[in-house]
Amino acid sequence: MTSHSYHVLRHVPSFARVLLLSSIVRLALIAYSEWHDAHSVVKYTDVDYRVFSDAARFVLNPTPDNRAEGPLAQYLNIGSPYTRATYRYTPLLAVLLAPNEWLHPSFGKILFAACDILAGLLMYELLVTLILPAAKPHARKSDSDTVPVQDDHRSREQLATFLVSLHLLNPLVFTISTRGSSESVLSLFVLATLYYALKSRWDISAVLLGLSTHWKIYPFIYGVACLGVIGSQGSGGRGRQGFWQSIVNARTVRFGAISTATFLALGVAMYAIWGQPFLEESYLYHLTRLDHRHNFSPYFYLVYLTYPSATTPIENPALWKQLLRSPLTSFVPQMTLALGSGLLFGQRKEDLVFAWFVQTFVFVVFNKVCTSQYFLWYTLFLPLLVPRLSMSTRRAFAYGAVWIGTQALWLSEAYKLEFLGQNVFFGLWVRGLVYVVGNCWVLAGIMDAYDCPS
Repeated sequence: MTSHSYHVLRHVPSFARVLLLSSIVRLALIAYSEWHDAHSVVKYTDVDYRVFSDAARFVLNPTPDNRAEGPLAQYLNIGSPYTRATYRYTPLLAVLLAPNEWLHPSFGKILFAACDILAGLLMYELLVTLILPAAKPHARKSDSDTVPVQDDHRSREQLATFLVSLHLLNPLVFTISTRGSSESVLSLFVLATLYYALKSRWDISAVLLGLSTHWKIYPFIYGVACLGVIGSQGSGGRGRQGFWQSIVNARTVRFGAISTATFLALGVAMYAIWGQPFLEESYLYHLTRLDHRHNFSPYFYLVYLTYPSATTPIENPALWKQLLRSPLTSFVPQMTLALGSGLLFGQRKEDLVFAWFVQTFVFVVFNKVCTSQYFLWYTLFLPLLVPRLSMSTRRAFAYGAVWIGTQALWLSEAYKLEFLGQNVFFGLWVRGLVYVVGNCWVLAGIMDAYDCPS
């Protein structure tokens, strides 16, 4: 760390003040949303939040046409969240938002904002106790004004506060949670999983990984990196046999069994109460989903061109159309990259943050559906990853400019389609390709800047 960096960090407020400011911003926006929604046609509250609230209302108010359908439903006077069209989440979310009905409609927003704050606390704890102490020996020594590395707890806390504030005071983060998106709950689960993994408390981490995967299916990809780290601890074999011994052994089997058992136990419990609609809407829908509506993913255009319309006669589509519509078209490259990067980089616990970041980044970029809130899945790890990156300020700004610029380029074209009604599907698809190429360049730069510990 340079002397200039130390000088800048002296002006960083205490972590308690950052938490207080972050909480005030979120509470103010939640209060503002109540006024705004009451006075404006264009609502501040996300439409998904209304779906969550309706689902919670259906759970609390069963009727003959609204009842849970699982084997245990006959013993419970409970409704089904899936009575609400487009509710495609775990029933636990609807149950968690039950106070929306009997306490206040904004309870869920406050809960999501609280999850943001708790996530910040976990980030701070990880930075101060594990990540920054390990990153200090890797400070660049080529700078002429390098300050001798010391166990300066105060400067470590200031740097941790600065990094966490980049997340807590990020407009994208606090806007999404205060509008009523549940992404902050999953972010908290994922960070808690990482926290206990870095603390080598693998049983707790396995339980949290099972819970995270139940909440939303994509966190299962982190299990690959975890298995690599667990298996590499104490593994002395080499070659192909040593590799398989590191992947399949008593420790990795235990971790996999615990996380799988947690996932299955939650799934069985949900199925026992809510039945087949739970499986169909929470999991199977996402595997077979064909979304022809415009989004950042360039796959949308392929689906749009082959999507059956109301006037299309019912017939067996041509093979090329079947291939374009098939989930495997996006699923195979996406899983190859996400799981492969987990195997490649998930060899040491010190690299776990980096491995999860890369896995999530490629998962989002190559997902068949991609919206702005998906970016939170990987930006969540940036405050924990930055201390291990060595890049110039100019290059950092270049990566940020490309990341933001590709989104702005796409959004400018999407505006013509969504608000002006212009037929710009092809142009939007081209900009989607630019988005993929630009993001891959940014990821490659971050990977190149990563300081791999010796």
